[in-house]
Amino acid sequence: MKQLLINGIGGQMGNALLNTIADSDHGFTVACGVDPFCTKSLPFPVFASPEEVNVPVDIAIDFSVPAATERILAFCLEKHIPAMICTTALPGTLLEKIDAASKEIPIFRSGNMSLGVNLMRVLIRQARQTLGDAFDIEIVETHHNRKKDAPSGTALMLAEAIREADGTEHAYVYGRSEKDRRREQDEIGFHSIRGGTIVGQHEVRFLGQDEEISIRHEAYSKRVFAEGALRAAQFLLSKEKGLYSMEDLVSELLN
Repeated sequence: MKQLLINGIGGQMGNALLNTIADSDHGFTVACGVDPFCTKSLPFPVFASPEEVNVPVDIAIDFSVPAATERILAFCLEKHIPAMICTTALPGTLLEKIDAASKEIPIFRSGNMSLGVNLMRVLIRQARQTLGDAFDIEIVETHHNRKKDAPSGTALMLAEAIREADGTEHAYVYGRSEKDRRREQDEIGFHSIRGGTIVGQHEVRFLGQDEEISIRHEAYSKRVFAEGALRAAQFLLSKEKGLYSMEDLVSELLN
């Protein structure tokens, strides 16, 4: 059994990972957690920071906040172990550090750990390549009322798939209030809804002349992200240094 460190053990994804590990066989056991705010009683040590970790660890999974992500990245570099970076809304400076670190250790980074969402990326690219620029694109995402970042990391990831498909540097427009102008052709509009306990809904709408195509994904529980993260962790443990994504995992599963 591989020894797993969960960064952000006190959060919702930390809890989802624990439940998934407990009732399925992914080949992992939790060695420890890292979370300065965790108050739960757990059958393994929970440290306030990565610097305090004093137990053997084979791989770290990070579901936290950007500031905590940077510290767990430094820990993985020091211990020379793989890092699973699942935290969203990472600043450009941290993305550069992740890229540099991947030249020394294996790193898996994704804005969404759902296999379904990553299939959605494939479908969106195909739709954009087929429809061309005759269709306007709007992205609508809905999450629970405790989510802080908007738009979601997944919404941005979906927009990036569109950019990859057509090579266009689309202008991102976040909401349309107080904008006294018509929509530009190269825009991608983002609309964020927050409320209730909704785990995650993402819809990409291609709006053309007299017709619309919509590609939508909805997660009903956080288990789908936990399952994806553990499958990705299995994948990463077999890899050499480098930066990997869900697309690499999906490609390997299809081949």
